[in-house]
Amino acid sequence: MDAAAYITALTVNPAAIVALAHAMPSDQVRWRPAPTEWSALEVVNHLADEEREDFRIRLDFALNRRGATPPLNDPADWAVARAYNQRDLEESLSRFHTERQQSLTWLRGLTMADWSRSWEGPSGYVLRAGDLLVAWAAHDLLHLRQLVELQYHCRSQQAIPYRVNYAGDW
Repeated sequence: MDAAAYITALTVNPAAIVALAHAMPSDQVRWRPAPTEWSALEVVNHLADEEREDFRIRLDFALNRRGATPPLNDPADWAVARAYNQRDLEESLSRFHTERQQSLTWLRGLTMADWSRSWEGPSGYVLRAGDLLVAWAAHDLLHLRQLVELQYHCRSQQAIPYRVNYAGDW
């Protein structure tokens, strides 16, 4: 595994996340395509909390705290309990940026990381440090896709009575 390539991805992905969030009309950042799906604002807040309370912590446990168990988390519950959709977009993006910069500083400071080190979750699921690093970068991509889908569906609805069909199949 080329850890530097994944750290580079974690470095560049936030620009795309910010751009997609800013591309949403300001009155639509709280829009959800369905009641159980997230808005762009919820995605941004989720990403910020994942930085602080999930990936960075779990990777630290895998690399440095063998035998210890990281705190439990419940990202789906956080969106409701922490009222993600009621927050300000610019403050949320700033929080994400701050948390990501802290993560990148920490990641770049790792020397001689053993990416095969692991920790075992409460259900017996084993995660290696390398698994966590590549999943972290993939997590960004999943939410970038989600933000693109939100853009597409929001703009499609706003375009009515015009249709986006000529663009091609979604």
